[in-house]
Amino acid sequence: MPKQSLIRFINIALRGITLASKFLLIFFLAKFLDPAALGLYGLLTATIGYALYLLGFDFYTFTTREILKRERHEWGGLLKDQGALSLVLYVVVLPLLSLIFLEGLLPWSVAGWFFILLVLEHLTQELGRLLIAISEQLLASVVLFLRSGIWAVIVTSVMFVRTDTRDLNVVLGGWTLGSFAALLLGIYRLKQLNISGWHKQVDWHWIGKGLKVAIPLLVATLAIRGVFTVDRYWFANLMNLETLGAYVLFMGISSALLSFLDAGVFAFIYPGLISAHHNKDAAFFRLKLRALLFQTLMFSGAFAIIALLIIDPLLIWLNKPLYLENQSLFPWTLLITLLYSLGMVPHYALYAQGLDRPIIHSHIASLLIFIPTTWLFSHYWPLQAVPLGLCVAFFLILLWKCVAFIRLTPAQYRSISSKPIPFLKGTR
Repeated sequence: MPKQSLIRFINIALRGITLASKFLLIFFLAKFLDPAALGLYGLLTATIGYALYLLGFDFYTFTTREILKRERHEWGGLLKDQGALSLVLYVVVLPLLSLIFLEGLLPWSVAGWFFILLVLEHLTQELGRLLIAISEQLLASVVLFLRSGIWAVIVTSVMFVRTDTRDLNVVLGGWTLGSFAALLLGIYRLKQLNISGWHKQVDWHWIGKGLKVAIPLLVATLAIRGVFTVDRYWFANLMNLETLGAYVLFMGISSALLSFLDAGVFAFIYPGLISAHHNKDAAFFRLKLRALLFQTLMFSGAFAIIALLIIDPLLIWLNKPLYLENQSLFPWTLLITLLYSLGMVPHYALYAQGLDRPIIHSHIASLLIFIPTTWLFSHYWPLQAVPLGLCVAFFLILLWKCVAFIRLTPAQYRSISSKPIPFLKGTR
């Protein structure tokens, strides 16, 4: 096997194993931990995931493009500038995040884990993005595997053998060690690159220019991620931490669809959409868009059928009555991910054309519609209120992006071609 093909195979295999590890972790946590602990784990991971955007401000979207434009001897200065911004954000944001514990949204027992994991996740995430930007995809996959894959396998294996380790602190400790190992590897590789330019003074004007680019996209990201964070807190408030464990389990199963679509469909097709639009190749744009639509429909349909078939035996295997009692939540969480997945088709079609504004507006609108609809549903169906609110929000996003695509896309890029529909074509 040629070296490049081998590297590509290892890269795909690592990402596949990482996805599978994350997918299986939720099953084993549901088996080994009590529902309340799983609910708390869901709150903690959602809060860390949201707080990451406050520490990073999505500034990497600007830095990455700038790095690709500059020579290696200038990279150190750019990274130093981003580091300076991150330091300011750390000083401002980290103390504010203490309000999460002061207000009782999360218990103080996990405060130490929260701040340690937040910093480690942010640093490893930014290192991973940098490695991808400078074409170190294989090492980026190894970093991702350490921070999201291998520790989950080790922790669940230890829990399987030793019952005294079936504790949330063991899970968070494994996560911390995995992220720390990923950080050390990323730093080691960064030193090997012999990047220069670190002596340059921090360019606050350049940072300000980057913030003007990053902040509009950040607002949209915070809105859509806010929906996926508020939902868990709201659900826990309407019900209790134990029932939240069932919601976290069902959302974890359903969300696997998004991970598989990201890795198996979106990542392979949307670069072709961007290239086709850049080259003004309308025929190829339509070809890729049809492939994106029908592969998304095909994978989503297959996933939904399989998930509905296996949910009963899975819950019986878990042997936790609470999950069986709240099984009615699962079709709703599945519908949420199906609507979200379908919304990614017009999303990438708009993104490929540089039409970011409707994407930003739809994401902000989703949060604004989610809050009143969930509040209304909570008066009549408290158990289903949050998933119903999410369904309404993601249906709005799907509709908004479809209308924007039809209105803003030139006719030659969206007209129906007489060629056969390429169900399985992911590349040209």
